[in-house]
Formats: sequence, structure tokens, C-alpha cells
Amino acid sequence: MSRVGLKPIEIPGGVTLDQKENNTVTVKGPKGELTRTFHPDITIKVEDNQILVERPSDNKAHRALHGTTRSLLNNMVEGVTKGFERSLELIGVGYRASKSGQKLVLNVGYSHPVEIVPEQGVEIDVPANTKVIVKGIDKERVGAVAANIRSVRLPEPYKGKGIRYEGEYVRRKEGKTGK
Repeated sequence: MSRVGLKPIEIPGGVTLDQKENNTVTVKGPKGELTRTFHPDITIKVEDNQILVERPSDNKAHRALHGTTRSLLNNMVEGVTKGFERSLELIGVGYRASKSGQKLVLNVGYSHPVEIVPEQGVEIDVPANTKVIVKGIDKERVGAVAANIRSVRLPEPYKGKGIRYEGEYVRRKEGKTGK
């Protein structure tokens, strides 16, 4: 049995859920609106301010879809109420970030600054010149933009320089003088 799929999702105040044909669900809340189409075999029911996700059979594909659908719906509800954010740190001498308009400008040791334009619905904030915060209501998009920023200069294992998630541990290697 899917433990995740069996949990009901509480619908907080101010959040509305619209379900259309072919399992298209729209969640509206104080921060915005998200729409997603789910697999037609999975049943989504709204009862007593709760969302219940049910599967038709116990085969492997339906079990996998059951928990995934419930998690995606929960992320949609959480996104339109609280939102999601991902923090990144720039570690290295001379590494810095700044904003020019909507663009994020990164100086991370290349001969030119790297400019990143955030996609629709994602906001990039630079509270300090070595810290970048990616915010939005769609968890998948926030994670993708943060991963794209991190891929500009991945953390290297010898000095630990690069862009990393806040709190990420980078395993260090000994240099060639180490014995």
C-alpha cells in the first residue's frame, strides 16, 4: 500500500480546487494559480475540505501513480498558500551575484559575466552578493531554475569553490601533495 497516497490533503482557507474533464486540476490561492493534468486512471475526490486520491487497482503502475499524484497535488496546494524557495551560496574569491532588472548576473571566474533570465512565475532575489534566493509557487520550476544557476559553476572537490545549495555538503579531496 502507498502510505503517501493514502494521506488526505487538507485544503486551507482561501484555496479553491477546480476539477475539469480528463483529470485537469486547477488550484487557486492567495499567491497564484496552478494547473496540472494527471493520469486518467487516478481518481481525485474533494470531500469535507480534504482531497483524496484513489487508484483503481493494485498493479505496480497504479501504485506508483497513486503516491506521485498525491505529492504533486500537495505541492500545488502548498505552493499557492506558502510558496517555495531555494537558497544558493557562491563560494570563491571574487565570486559574486547581482541583479540588473529581472536578470541575475553572476561573476564566477569566467572571462565574462553570466546572465540568467528567470522563467515566468519564478523570482530571483539577491540579499547579499554571495547569496541567491529563487522563489515561486511551482516547486518543479523553482528547483529547475536553482539547478540551472548551480550548473553555471558546480562546486569542485579540491577547494570547494562554486555555486552550491545552502547547507549542501561538498566532499573534499586531498590535493596531489597529500599522502
